[in-house]
Amino acid sequence: MTSYYTVGVLTKPHGLRGEMRVFPRTDFAEKRFAAGSKLFVRPEGGNPIAEVEVRSGRAHQNMWIVGFKDLTTVHDVERWRGMELCISEEQLEPLPEGTYYIHQLVGLHVYTEDGEYLGDLVDVLMPGANDVYVVRLPGRKQDILLPAIPDCILSVDLAESRMTVHLLPGLIDDGEES
Repeated sequence: MTSYYTVGVLTKPHGLRGEMRVFPRTDFAEKRFAAGSKLFVRPEGGNPIAEVEVRSGRAHQNMWIVGFKDLTTVHDVERWRGMELCISEEQLEPLPEGTYYIHQLVGLHVYTEDGEYLGDLVDVLMPGANDVYVVRLPGRKQDILLPAIPDCILSVDLAESRMTVHLLPGLIDDGEES
């Protein structure tokens, strides 16, 4: 079974010529929304309902304006409002060593350098300067928020589904009950 990964969210039509405003959810927007690129349209988290080829794409503020081959009117694309643009697993770009896709990180078991189990990585936040990993342990009142920086993230072993971290002072409330 093929896995699909979201690279953008279709927000609303732009103009009358079948273009859509797309909120990018990829680090490779220039490639994903370039003319000739093949993408899949799907409802959020669902299965693809259509394969499309990009006719044109251009950055516009924090969005992209994307037109699709053979879709030339606002009525052709209006039905896709709120849906996702995806790529198949085979279309993923290779990443430099030491960098990972979010879907590879979510679900990792997180341990301190002393071997203490902290919980599982459940989400990756992208607030600005660096990503933040959200670690959750059932029964713990609050999630642990770990900055994705070398001082904190010591190692990632995808084969073992394990992340080893150094807890910087203040990351865990010492008075919290487990």
